[in-house]
Amino acid sequence: MSSREAILSRIRKARGVAAEPTGAEQARIEAHLRARPISTRPSLEWNPLERFREQCVRMSSTVDGVATMSEVPAAVARYLSSAKLPMQAVAWPGIAALDWSASGVAVEGRPAGGDDLVGITGVHLAIAETGTLMFLSSPTTYAATSLLPETHIAVVPVGVIVPAMEEAWDRTRRETGDLPRAVNFVSGPSRTADIEGQLQIGAHGPFRVHVIVVGA
Repeated sequence: MSSREAILSRIRKARGVAAEPTGAEQARIEAHLRARPISTRPSLEWNPLERFREQCVRMSSTVDGVATMSEVPAAVARYLSSAKLPMQAVAWPGIAALDWSASGVAVEGRPAGGDDLVGITGVHLAIAETGTLMFLSSPTTYAATSLLPETHIAVVPVGVIVPAMEEAWDRTRRETGDLPRAVNFVSGPSRTADIEGQLQIGAHGPFRVHVIVVGA
């Protein structure tokens, strides 16, 4: 049993119910979620892809676009070269499995460590309204790869761009069932103004976020 499951089990025990939810109880929860419509929100009368790209730039990310996944290594190489960054990176296994041989970029499929300067990931979903990247933790989608390196490159297929946060959670519940241990949201480079009101970039994560949209 994980720590999360142990905590939830103790809460349920304190409430006088079974440690694990029954099938009927789970079905009632799912029915309740489906029955609740999206509440009032701003008009979303814009093209999701265009809005996503605009909001990424607004959040201080840089954006590129390619037609297919096979073009991702060359796009990564262009970005690293233009930014005068190291031509080596760590990546999620699915990204590392691309053909990097002609790109000049050395890519290792493993979680990022403290000395890794560039991390390349996919995303679970991308939220057009705010230019936000959504990540679900798993043994092959390492959270560290998007959080530890100074430079984070995110590969975003057009098909995972959703209009807003409401659609992101709805699609996640439908496609994944039980949520993983961690769900992370990234909107541009890490920043804080906690210290004397001065904006600091890269305080808790990457200094740079570069988004490569695939299928644009």
